[in-house]
Amino acid sequence: MIRRATVLFLAALLPLLAGAGQAGATGYRYWSFWEQDGSAWTYATQGPSLARPADGDVHGFRFSVSEDSSDAAKPRGTADFATICAKTPPADGSKRVALVIDFGTPQDAPSGETPPPSRTACAQVPKDATTADALAAVAKPLRYDTNALLCAIAGYPERGCGDQVATEKSPAPAEKEADSDGPSLGLIAGIAVVALLATAAIWQARRRAS
Repeated sequence: MIRRATVLFLAALLPLLAGAGQAGATGYRYWSFWEQDGSAWTYATQGPSLARPADGDVHGFRFSVSEDSSDAAKPRGTADFATICAKTPPADGSKRVALVIDFGTPQDAPSGETPPPSRTACAQVPKDATTADALAAVAKPLRYDTNALLCAIAGYPERGCGDQVATEKSPAPAEKEADSDGPSLGLIAGIAVVALLATAAIWQARRRAS
């Protein structure tokens, strides 16, 4: 009975210890592509080389680390078309596309690189131009990989393209760590409860054996 109680204790403890090592996740460092709808940003449903904006559209790019489109960081700032293209008058045979280019934060930058300040630009391009054409008109040099994935805008970043990055997920509020180098309060409490139950089970087994 004592051996059985010990096995039950270890079996209950293992999930807690396993959960403590699952704080990390895999993300990707890349340029995400957005379209402005009113004052809100929506993740683009097609790549910039396929999207064909109309005159007056606002498109944005944000460099960041994210796991997928659902948690991708949006371009910062509230500049609209009227503000960005205020000094670019319309011209026959062309269209104006407002672009917001957010180079991201130092935390998302590749090692050894510093993100440039975010900026806006008004691209005046032919009416059949894509967003990629508009971007090339105002933010060279651009860099693409062999699969036409946008890797760099205005030369940033200098290296890499959609690289995998280890990320850390924040713990739930009830499980925030008092000390980032130590185990979480939730883990300590869980181990304590399991240990108490195991002790009671061992005591019961010894009592029955006697």
